[in-house]
Amino acid sequence: MFVSLIAVAGTLLGSFSTYLFQRRTALHTEAAARRERLRQDRLAACAGYAAAVTEVRRAVVTAWFRRDVRDDEWRAAMTEADRLGAAAEAALVRLLLLCDDEELRRCADVLSAQLGVLRAAEDLPGLQEREAAFTAARAAFVDAARRVVGHG
Repeated sequence: MFVSLIAVAGTLLGSFSTYLFQRRTALHTEAAARRERLRQDRLAACAGYAAAVTEVRRAVVTAWFRRDVRDDEWRAAMTEADRLGAAAEAALVRLLLLCDDEELRRCADVLSAQLGVLRAAEDLPGLQEREAAFTAARAAFVDAARRVVGHG
């Protein structure tokens, strides 16, 4: 009888320890999946914002080249720039909701500010200079984003 009790206790102890190890493994797997999902969401938000501001830059430059004509094509370019600007703001909000990194936020602010600077260019060399500054700001943003999402 005593041997049977020891066998039952051993079986119960083995089952309980197996349960604990499996639970711990499941919790670890769930936490890793949650971290990876957040990393993927942050990566998508950063890439979406960079793409959105790049599209705004393209539309602003297109409108800039038509600024003296102010015809239907210029109005269409301005409308597109405004529409894309709203999309970029929405992408920025998503980015800010997902990423609480101060350096990334600062880089996003600098990149957004470059769009307004582009619009104010007086001549072609000024526009080219401002486009170079935009490109540098975008590169800084991408570097900060890479650090935040774990790619370097």
